[in-house]
Amino acid sequence: MLKILGKSSSINVRKVLWTCVEIGLPFEQELWGSGFKATDVPEFLALNPNGMVPVITDGPVTLWESNTICRYLAVKHGRADLLPANPIERAMVEQWMDWQAGELNNSWRYAFMALVRKSNSHKDPAAIASSIVAWNRHMGILENQLCKTGRYVTGPAFTLADIVLGLSVNRWAMAPMQRPDFPAISAYLERLGQRDGCRLHCCNGEV
Repeated sequence: MLKILGKSSSINVRKVLWTCVEIGLPFEQELWGSGFKATDVPEFLALNPNGMVPVITDGPVTLWESNTICRYLAVKHGRADLLPANPIERAMVEQWMDWQAGELNNSWRYAFMALVRKSNSHKDPAAIASSIVAWNRHMGILENQLCKTGRYVTGPAFTLADIVLGLSVNRWAMAPMQRPDFPAISAYLERLGQRDGCRLHCCNGEV
């Protein structure tokens, strides 16, 4: 059986958990990460040398990097609705997944660590303000995209891009900061909240 290593509060672990719900895939979960099993021990580093969650083991397969794991599961289980077989449609989904992991995540990291995690290493007011501006600017990019597509990130159909970006939208909406009024994003989050996977692993009170 598929095994997922990582704590359920991790935004990246939640991507994988939500994907499993969409596929209807049973799994076992081991809780690793802050507050649970330490990820800097040899046992875990042998699976992921970065010492980060999530990691999956699926028979002989071991994988890390949450977006890669989600893509692997969708392809393995024949879910072309989540990750299309058509090269152009697939590239669009992966483009937004990569944007989430790189551009969007980098914009919110300092503000999130300061405002939500209360990190003592993230107390510079100027850096916090700059991160908030960048975070809101990137969310504006998503707002514009949703205005074009009208429903989900890449078009009328729900895909893996909506899992990874849905979690990011939820984090943005819950962070204690000033944010613009983005009606398309608000409607998008409400739409996602109708899905079982979102209710269980995204709009579940976790930031």
